[in-house]
Amino acid sequence: MNESNNNGAAYWRANLRLIAGCLFVWALVSYGFGILLRPLLSYIPIGGTDLGFWFAQQGSIITFVGLIFFYAWRMNKLDKEFGLEEE
Repeated sequence: MNESNNNGAAYWRANLRLIAGCLFVWALVSYGFGILLRPLLSYIPIGGTDLGFWFAQQGSIITFVGLIFFYAWRMNKLDKEFGLEEE
């Protein structure tokens, strides 16, 4: 029973680390690049506009969708690692 509790706690810690990492990347891209670092990125042209504006408009959305796929892929690996995969 104790080994099952340790396995569950390790799984939950790994899941929380993954969530925290994804949230950090999302916040960095949407808030950091789109708002805070926008003046620094305004000198880099991309697609007819500056990079800061691009991150604020499309970059954060594209990153969010990419994070969804990354999270699903990584959780499937984590589930297999802990023997919790779906059949």
